[in-house]
Amino acid sequence: HLIATGEIRRYAFVHASPPCQDQCTLTVGTNRSQGWGGTHVDLVAPTRALLDRTGLPYIIEQPNGRAKIRKDLTLCGEMFGLGVIRHRNFELGGWTIDRPAHVAHRGRVRGWRHGEYFDGPYVAAYGNGGGKPSVPELQAAMGIAWTDVREELTEAIPPAYGEFIGRAFLTRTALGVAA
Repeated sequence: HLIATGEIRRYAFVHASPPCQDQCTLTVGTNRSQGWGGTHVDLVAPTRALLDRTGLPYIIEQPNGRAKIRKDLTLCGEMFGLGVIRHRNFELGGWTIDRPAHVAHRGRVRGWRHGEYFDGPYVAAYGNGGGKPSVPELQAAMGIAWTDVREELTEAIPPAYGEFIGRAFLTRTALGVAA
């Protein structure tokens, strides 16, 4: 509606995170092994087409996997001192950003993997069972206080990522830097 009516023009920037279940690393193999294959729709290309039509600068976020986005920016929880690794890739439309260095991980993600328990400084921000964190642990690890619903937490982007991107965009805009 905002695009069709032209109301989108009142905004300076758009952040889009289309559902990722079609090409996400965590679900691609699971979908096939469970016989679910092909049940999710890839919304990245239609989202990009809509955003391109607005003429506004934008980002499209996706986790690691086979989503067809340019990885103009990759962020990791370790870059922000978080208790999750949570790699996320961002395609930038109509602007650029300096890519921060990917900080080395301090160890493993805590939990069970293939029948063996591993300890580490990070929690797994997906699924249930297998040594997954409690909801309060997950909230603290991701820096999220706005929900205590596990499913919402496991699909959320840590707010530090959005803050980093927003500050970079505002700095470029304030300095009058062209894309």
